[in-house]
Amino acid sequence: MGKAPTEFLLQMGTSMAAKSSSTRPATPSAADKAAVAAVPRRIIEAWAAYDADAFAKVFVEDGVMMLPGVLRKGRADIRAFMKDGFAGPYRGTQVTGSPVDVKFLGSDSAVLVTEGGVLAPGEETVAAERAVRATWVVVKRDGEWSLAVYQNGPK
Repeated sequence: MGKAPTEFLLQMGTSMAAKSSSTRPATPSAADKAAVAAVPRRIIEAWAAYDADAFAKVFVEDGVMMLPGVLRKGRADIRAFMKDGFAGPYRGTQVTGSPVDVKFLGSDSAVLVTEGGVLAPGEETVAAERAVRATWVVVKRDGEWSLAVYQNGPK
């Protein structure tokens, strides 16, 4: 059977603490800072065009998208979800978001926190029931910053 969850988590925490104490992330370059900040803009632009392909391409091939009640794994699954969304409940909407925090974990990974949400047709401000805080885990692969994991929840 495997290790008990508590034992597993304790071992993971100890292992991660040992690794993180021995290496400090380098100061990110201005180009990396700009590229990481551009990841949410790429999602906003894809949404504005209702382009499920462009939306999914922001994610790494094995990316994960978590929304309340939704878990999509892999670019193809994310693309299919957004294609259906743009044809259905997201039709006519826009999405917006602003960075709250950015933490570089190393030279090829960072975590962003944003606040925003879905704008219904004609809205300029996100309604409270559609306001979210989101966590974006971004990674640099082959010189490009992409989204590995996205999760949002109510603000």
